[in-house]
Amino acid sequence: MKRRLLFSTFACLILFNVLLGVRFYTAHAAGGDDDSGYAQISVFAKAVQLLRQDYVDGNKTSYHDLIYAAMKGMLASLDPHSQFMDPNDFKDMQDDTRSRFNGLGIEVAVKGGLLTVITPMEDTPAAKAGILSGDQILRINGNSTEKMDLQDAVNFLRGTTGQKVTLTILRPSTKEIKDFALERTEIKIQSVKGTKILDADLTGSFKIGYIRLIQFNEPSAEELAKAIDELQKQGMQALVLDLRNNPGGLLNIAVDVCGQFLPPGTKVVSTQGRVPSQQHDYSTSSSMKERPRFPLAILVNEGSASGSEIVAGAMKDLKRAILVGETTFGKGSVQNVVQLPDGSALRFTTAKYYTPSKTVIHGNGVVPNIRVPMTAEQERALFAMRSAENMKPEDEKNLIKTKDPQMLRAIDALKGVMIYARETAPKVDPVKK
Repeated sequence: MKRRLLFSTFACLILFNVLLGVRFYTAHAAGGDDDSGYAQISVFAKAVQLLRQDYVDGNKTSYHDLIYAAMKGMLASLDPHSQFMDPNDFKDMQDDTRSRFNGLGIEVAVKGGLLTVITPMEDTPAAKAGILSGDQILRINGNSTEKMDLQDAVNFLRGTTGQKVTLTILRPSTKEIKDFALERTEIKIQSVKGTKILDADLTGSFKIGYIRLIQFNEPSAEELAKAIDELQKQGMQALVLDLRNNPGGLLNIAVDVCGQFLPPGTKVVSTQGRVPSQQHDYSTSSSMKERPRFPLAILVNEGSASGSEIVAGAMKDLKRAILVGETTFGKGSVQNVVQLPDGSALRFTTAKYYTPSKTVIHGNGVVPNIRVPMTAEQERALFAMRSAENMKPEDEKNLIKTKDPQMLRAIDALKGVMIYARETAPKVDPVKK
């Protein structure tokens, strides 16, 4: 209640200062030593008043534009994942969680001060053009991204379908700089893809299932459950869950995905923030049906972020799965989204994710049990396979054998687990009659 009253007081101070032009100062405001809200709000209000009154271009100094610009700068100064969203930006973010938007199909973040591709979403212009996780975007339509706000960059990438966007990309692994001319399209993301029992030529006498999870959006957990049900009907004995280039999504969906593999009521992730209200433990639903404990391998790479890292970290810590691939992206912070009265919203970091063993994900990523790197050429081949229409099973199998060492190692690990379990299982004598 005190916090609400204080905020209301600040708002009244701004209104009186800006709208009525009242000149008031506190004893220390000019010197900048007083960090009380009253002193600093008066400085801010005075700055807005001066710009409104004397800036040379009057059409740039509406209260709406000045306050929005101030909030954008304020949020951007905190960390790369905090941002102010105008009403249109907020609507776009809501569309994201529903798996539908217009753009190029690139998930981006600021990493090391550079606009970096977390992942190109499969079956999108970005993936088909050959853009890879870890690529750094230097320019968008000739505009440098060096000091570009993250939301401004996203707005450049998104927009009307059919329009072309040119990205200048630096690929750190090769130091190559290249322009990509892409055309915006409507992006429809299907959460679950590639569900199948892998070819016996790869798995031997075992039936190993495969599921690729693209994002953690509203339908993801339900779609995954249906895919697992279908594979179990086909006699699946083990599963490869592919989280490569999955940029994450909704926290509650990531927890529900964990619930497909863990007992009900199992803690999978916790958050710790500055205030007690941000200290949370997240557990699998107590009402969820528990599945048989089949062997599980999870594929991860640098493009696996956020929700993917929650699932991977929990499965590794709880010894429920073998992680195969490369260290994940390292985006393990919690953003709270609060809508403001005019339809805009604040998205700001309130906590960090911790795996069940209290390991910090943010900045570190999740390290796989079996590290298997892939070359840029292998990654491009993998994208090409996923984007190809009507690829013959034989061609897909050969591509896995020659271009996907991570999948092969995951299959080998699962076969080893099942062979060991079979050899060490207690022998049961037949009942004599």
